[in-house]
Amino acid sequence: MDPYSPEGELINLHSAFHAGAYQIVIDFDTTPISQAAELPARVLKLRSLIALGRTKEVITELSGEKTPDLVAVRLLAEYEEGNDVVDQARKLVERHGSDNLTVQLCGGMILSRAGEVEEALALLSKHQGSLDAVALIVQIHLQQNRIDLAAKEAQRARKWAQDSLLVNIAESWVGMREGGEKYQSAFYVFEELAQSNQSQSAHSLVAQAVSELHLGRLPEAEAALQQALVINEKYADTIANMIVLNTILGNTAETEELKAQLENVNPEHRALAEWREKREEFTRAMGRYSPKFEV
Repeated sequence: MDPYSPEGELINLHSAFHAGAYQIVIDFDTTPISQAAELPARVLKLRSLIALGRTKEVITELSGEKTPDLVAVRLLAEYEEGNDVVDQARKLVERHGSDNLTVQLCGGMILSRAGEVEEALALLSKHQGSLDAVALIVQIHLQQNRIDLAAKEAQRARKWAQDSLLVNIAESWVGMREGGEKYQSAFYVFEELAQSNQSQSAHSLVAQAVSELHLGRLPEAEAALQQALVINEKYADTIANMIVLNTILGNTAETEELKAQLENVNPEHRALAEWREKREEFTRAMGRYSPKFEV
């Protein structure tokens, strides 16, 4: 049984995790769960620590662990810490990647982030009815700008997972790239996550705000982003989208202050990297032209 399905024992834990409510996952009381659910619950808690940047804690906790699931999580933490563990991940995948979902998920994340995208997709495709794997495949296709493949993956999952929350989220990711009326559909999903006590997080509020931006509802987007800052003032994605909002509003001073704040919080954030790249491209383009002045 897929633990994310309505019948799954860890449905609430999974819902919070996929909404980005990582602290809720960490604080979740797992005392009543069955012995069979203990390892999946621990994996979700450890992955939540990684998502919050607490990778050193995970590495320390899992030092010496031999269980394939926990080794996979430790390698993911090591990779996020900046260590080269791709070869170790490959060896783990060779031994356990055919039937161990955690190895598939963590191995797939390591490989895709290391640029081994096709290898990651091949590994994730081995899943047996896992919405977590489907979500990662959708994300990878979107990163490839293959919106068509991402949409097909989400549509296939809809046939067997029906109205599961993660399918709705995956379809909303795709819809945000397709645009048009899909913005409104995505907004409904993200708003539900952002306003629920069990899934509200800076992550879900930013998702709601981005859909509001695309719909041209700037005051509503700003309200959601301000709420996200209250939850976590150092969440880089919130700051990045505040920069976008203030740029649209023409607030130059605020935009520059926010850029400096983002540089301080996460100097390697993808928004900063893309802006630097665009600036360099513009400078190169300018260099191909020589101004001529007529007297």
